Parts: sequence; structure tokens; C-alpha cells
Amino acid sequence: MKLSEIKHQLNTLDNIAFQLPNDELVPNHFHVTEVGKITKHFIDCGGTVRNEEIVNFQLWNAQDYDHRLHPEKLLSIIELSQRILGIDDLDIEVEYQGNTIGKFGLDFDGKNFLLTNKQTDCLAKDQCGIPEEKPKVNLSDLKNESCRASSGCC
Repeated sequence: MKLSEIKHQLNTLDNIAFQLPNDELVPNHFHVTEVGKITKHFIDCGGTVRNEEIVNFQLWNAQDYDHRLHPEKLLSIIELSQRILGIDDLDIEVEYQGNTIGKFGLDFDGKNFLLTNKQTDCLAKDQCGIPEEKPKVNLSDLKNESCRASSGCC
């Protein structure tokens, strides 16, 4: 999800809820403790230098059970961050602490913001010898007439 998309959704909501990949909701007394721009400057395994930028939201729970972050407040935090930090319309990554700090993608189902699992990937498969994934085929779908029991090939 891009920053413009969450801003649009926040304008339509009365409350904010974040749902974890296991369908549990982040407790509704969460805080957004950070909105920032993260720049990653790196070299991939194929030798290509890359730069990536994302917007980062950090969600945190305290024992402050009366706290509720309203959509208009989060929208104002996002807009202040954009103005002060010069954040463009970037993809959002969300940090949330379970057993350890997890990094999630963000989606929206019409009601809740969904924290989605992220995966690592090789960015230079063609450079480091990773074969392309072969398509999976069910043997029962093959219609090779020459290998019928009556064909004499076996």
C-alpha cells in the first residue's frame, strides 16, 4: 500500500484497526510511535548497486488501555511527516513487536488495515545461477499417446 492509499482510506474511517496475518487484531490501544522514511543503499549478489525507499510506521502497545488513535490524528501525523521529512508517495512497511520486531507489508480489506507477511527474494537470479522455476505439471494431465501400455514402448 502506498502512502496516498492509506491517507484516502483514513478519510473514510471512524476507527483504525490493524489485523495481523494470523487474523488477530493489534490491540486497539496501540500507538504509532514513528512515521519515517527508510533508505536502503545496497549491492545485490549480482553486483548491482540499488537504492530503495519506503515509508515506515511503527506500532507499539503500552499499558495505556484508554488510548485510541483516531483516523484524523494518524492522518495529521502522516502529513506532518511528509512535510518535515520530504516523504513522497512510497510503499509502506509496518513494524510491530510480537516475539520480536516483525516487518509487514500493508493492505486494506474495506474495514481493517492488514499487516501482510513479507518475503526475501534474490534480485539477481540471472546473475547468480538461480534457475528459473519450472512449471509444475501433473503427470495425469499429460496426454502422451506413445507411452500407453498397449503401445509397446514399455
